[in-house]
Amino acid sequence: MKIVFFGTPEFAVSTLEKLLSYPNIEVLAVVTQPDKRRERGNQLTPSPIKSLALTHNLPIWQPTRIKKDDITLANLKQLGADAFVVVAYGQILSQEILDMPKLGCINVHGSILPYYRGAAPIQWCLYNGETETGITTMLMDAGMDTGAMLMKATTPIDLLDNAHTLASRLATLGADLLLETLRSLENNQIKPIPQENEKATYAPLIKKDDYKLDWTKSALALHNQIRGFYPNCITSFRNQPLKITATLPLSTTNPITLPEKYKSIQEKLLEQPTPLAKPGEVVSIIKGMGALVQTGDGMLLLLEVQPSGKRPQSGWDFVNGTRLTVGEVLSAEC
Repeated sequence: MKIVFFGTPEFAVSTLEKLLSYPNIEVLAVVTQPDKRRERGNQLTPSPIKSLALTHNLPIWQPTRIKKDDITLANLKQLGADAFVVVAYGQILSQEILDMPKLGCINVHGSILPYYRGAAPIQWCLYNGETETGITTMLMDAGMDTGAMLMKATTPIDLLDNAHTLASRLATLGADLLLETLRSLENNQIKPIPQENEKATYAPLIKKDDYKLDWTKSALALHNQIRGFYPNCITSFRNQPLKITATLPLSTTNPITLPEKYKSIQEKLLEQPTPLAKPGEVVSIIKGMGALVQTGDGMLLLLEVQPSGKRPQSGWDFVNGTRLTVGEVLSAEC
């Protein structure tokens, strides 16, 4: 089977690696986003997919706007590919492109469709506190993740999963599911299933304001926001920005089911009187772990943070390094 691969970020790497390792598949070319300038040094940096393609000496095309790029369109037509595989490419494909391959354009999407259509399904399913997600392969059409579904695979979401760990697991799951999908399509063993559009939910691009932490929210809601938008959620500490990158939600009124290693912390809290504190206030320091912060409902244990201009550090190192004391307040104003 002859394939053209469309993809850009790290999430797509596992799928391309799987295709390249499979003896009955030939990757004819790779289409990825143009190189971008990164913050440090402002140097042009290739996408993870381009870096992988270079190591395999594959033809690489990086159109700024693929629908308007006549050279790329002509190249794609000439290849005579059986299928185009699309994994987090980052541009909308025109109907002209969708009609080119014999078997169609197959997308690997990071959710259980029709839920979480859009650009950031992994992040928003964590934000919303989902306990399960998965991968859907589908035949692309002109809509935003609206094409007929081919195959699905699911995975549970752990309380301490974040966008990075979940994306890594889904990337591996997606690579395996794609190979199974391609084999089934080639052998006419799969029937596309239309999506139930009335059940669709959406996962839009994440905005800068989505990273701001409002301590009047519940501990669980804040925890889900922090892990969903990892590693970018931010608060203010001593009038300086502070990123919160890992937390543990605790509640004395609605106890949360915690991993075994943390259960004793919540049990001890249940034995103590509920502190009278305002949202954002440090109510306790847990030795060896970090600061416990009051929220609108429950408390949040800061397991990992990143002060401005520094590397991420454990919550306990942060307490010691700043000599943090009970009564100090984290603010939403950054």
